Amino acid sequence: MATANKICSLGRRIYRFAASVSAFIALLVIIWGCTANDFNAGAIAWKTYSNSRYGFEFPYPSNWTSSAGPANGDGIAFISPQNKTVEIRGWASQQLLNSIVTEQEPVKNIKPNFQTAQGVSGVLVVEVDQRVASMTLTLTQDQVKYCWQGRSKSQEFQDYYRLFYYIAQQYRISKS
Repeated sequence: MATANKICSLGRRIYRFAASVSAFIALLVIIWGCTANDFNAGAIAWKTYSNSRYGFEFPYPSNWTSSAGPANGDGIAFISPQNKTVEIRGWASQQLLNSIVTEQEPVKNIKPNFQTAQGVSGVLVVEVDQRVASMTLTLTQDQVKYCWQGRSKSQEFQDYYRLFYYIAQQYRISKS
């Protein structure tokens, strides 16, 4: 019985090690793909989504289709015509003073690490798991939380990283 437990324990450790190595290799492949310089924004026909409720806008490829946005006008999602699992989203929400304090306390050590072409500072986070990868931009201005996100399957993220990054850079907030 003790030998069987040792074998099971060894098998679990080998599995965890293999899973960790696989995840690390996948992350390296994604990062390597993200450093390539072959993205040409000028080769894409663009449209601009403008949100009148919260006063933000961002470009999106003109051949992408929008999904039905929420009735309250908080935002929208666009889906790639070549791959229905690839999407970009933009939304905003009014924050109450209590929710600002409560929401930001756990992440108070996160400092702005990104600046849009407009000069607005925010936090850009890239998350990758085994199935889905995303790039999320969060900006806060005048008690409004603005968010933009690009999302794809993890194994395809390297193909969309530069597109997502470009759109995040072009995100604009109207001056009040």
